[in-house]
Amino acid sequence: MFRRFARSEDGATMVEMAIVSTLLFMLVLGFVDFGFALYQWNAATKAVQVGARLASISTPIAPQIATAGPTATPGAPVAAGSFAYVCNGATSTCTCTGAYCVAGVWSAANFNTIYAGDDGICGPVAGSRPGMCDFDPFLLPVNVVISYTATGLGYQTRAAGPIPTITVSLQNMTYQFFFLGGLLGFGNMTMPSMLSTVTGEDLKSTSP
Repeated sequence: MFRRFARSEDGATMVEMAIVSTLLFMLVLGFVDFGFALYQWNAATKAVQVGARLASISTPIAPQIATAGPTATPGAPVAAGSFAYVCNGATSTCTCTGAYCVAGVWSAANFNTIYAGDDGICGPVAGSRPGMCDFDPFLLPVNVVISYTATGLGYQTRAAGPIPTITVSLQNMTYQFFFLGGLLGFGNMTMPSMLSTVTGEDLKSTSP
C-alpha cells in the first residue's frame, strides 16, 4: 500500500498548477505595481514643473522678497547671494540668508496657490488654474520646498525689483506599492530627489 502511494502521481498536475499560478500571479502584480511606480514618478516630475512655473508668476510665499534689493537704482541687478529664501512646507516657515534678508514671513495663502492652484483644493476644477497636487494626488504640503535665490539678475521696468531664481523640489516622497506591499511586505522605496528651476517673472498672483 505504501509503495503504491509512493508511486502514485495523482494530483501532481494540480500541485504544479498551484505553484506556477502563484509565481505568475506575483509576476503580473509586480508589473502592475512597478507600472504604478512609474506613474508616480511622472506625476511628481510634472508637479515640480508646474510648481516652478506657478511660483515664477505668483506672489512669493515670503512676500518681503518683492522688495529685497537696492532702492537707489531702479532696475539694477540684485547682486548674487544677496538673499536666499527657503520656504519649507514641512515646517511652514521661510528662512533666509544674505544681506537683503528680512525676517521670513510665511504666507499660507501664497503657498496654497502654488500647491493647490487657484481653487485652493486638490483635484481638477474647470476654469481654475491647477496646482501641484492636481497633477500628483499623492503629494502633500510637507513634501514641497520652494527657494528664491538672488543670482545677479535685475528687471529694467521694475523699480528695484529682484528677479530671483526659483527652485521647487520635493522631499521625503516614496513610491507606494499596494500588491507587493500587502503580499510580500515589500517596503515603500524612497523616490529620488527631483527639482525644477526657473527665473522669476512678474511674481504676482494676478499674472496669466
